[in-house]
Amino acid sequence: MSLTDDLLSQLQGAPLQQLSAQLGIDSQQASGAISAALPLLMGALGNNAAKPQGAEALLGALQSNHSGLDISSVLGAVLGGGTASPQATNGAGILGHILGSNEARAEAGLAQATGLSQGKTSELLKILAPIVMAFIAQRISSGGQASAGGLSQILGEEKQQVQQAGGIGGGLLGRIIDQDGDGQFGVSDLIKLGSGLLGSGKR
Repeated sequence: MSLTDDLLSQLQGAPLQQLSAQLGIDSQQASGAISAALPLLMGALGNNAAKPQGAEALLGALQSNHSGLDISSVLGAVLGGGTASPQATNGAGILGHILGSNEARAEAGLAQATGLSQGKTSELLKILAPIVMAFIAQRISSGGQASAGGLSQILGEEKQQVQQAGGIGGGLLGRIIDQDGDGQFGVSDLIKLGSGLLGSGKR
């Protein structure tokens, strides 16, 4: 099972109901939007981690701000009912680092693909970004892959799977993230993220 499919399965049931209520849409719409948004975020992170510098920065951010968190507590905190740290739940800040200058284009593409307003897709991505980070931190910690190389490998494989699977998420990834094909997407933002811009302290 891919990382995206694994996380998607964990968001079924109560989390999906919470998300749909927060966005003011029905659960079927929410499920479709999440199914499109998660591959986009996972693929973007895979792109970021393709370069050693990007992988190191992402690993630092995961270990400093997102380690040891479970998905339900992060979701609760993002929606205003939990106690996770501000660094772990700053959806807008995290999303800005994941997508960089492509953020608005990603929101618009997702809106076009799902039929939701761009305001709702923006809100959805900001909710999902901290959840994705907590999930990946959990995965590399339990899988013994807590190194920049290991992170680069698992996210690189995930990006390939997203591209091969196609669908809305894969299509958006290709159209929005890999436009220039230089592999440089978002790396400078990730370096800022890893160096404590969101409060993890100076390195």
